[in-house]
Amino acid sequence: MAKTQRTAKPGVPQIVMTREFDAPPDVLFRAHNDPELLAQWLGPRRMAMTIERYEGRDGGRYHFTHKDPDGNEYRLRGVFHGDPSIDGIVRTFEFEGAPGNVSLETATFENAGGGKTLLHMNAVYQSVEARDAMLESGMEDGMNESMERLDELVARLAPVR
Repeated sequence: MAKTQRTAKPGVPQIVMTREFDAPPDVLFRAHNDPELLAQWLGPRRMAMTIERYEGRDGGRYHFTHKDPDGNEYRLRGVFHGDPSIDGIVRTFEFEGAPGNVSLETATFENAGGGKTLLHMNAVYQSVEARDAMLESGMEDGMNESMERLDELVARLAPVR
């Protein structure tokens, strides 16, 4: 199974992640842009995800809620910038538990040949402190688990070669 590579350089308010998937770029894009598919992989397994709003278009908004087994809810929201496409998705991200801490996220889907895709994710924060708070929140564990779930989903969606 692939491993997600994460880079957070000292003094730079950014997190860069890359992971290879055994599926073509259009399948990875679909998994990121179809709300029904997104709910199947985004977030830790122990949490249920509800998508209240998903307007995948320039200026469109999204609003997700993750609910843990104890009933705690974690609400996330943002706005799309540009129309999401196989060339990439650009959006803002805000955890409602930390209002005003908005990051800018991009996801791109690089054709790696042989039916594989390199998923590149970049998140830019308002400060190094905001980036570090995100890292300390357990975001990395949640992202790793999400990427494992995404790997499983695209294996089911990818055409048989």
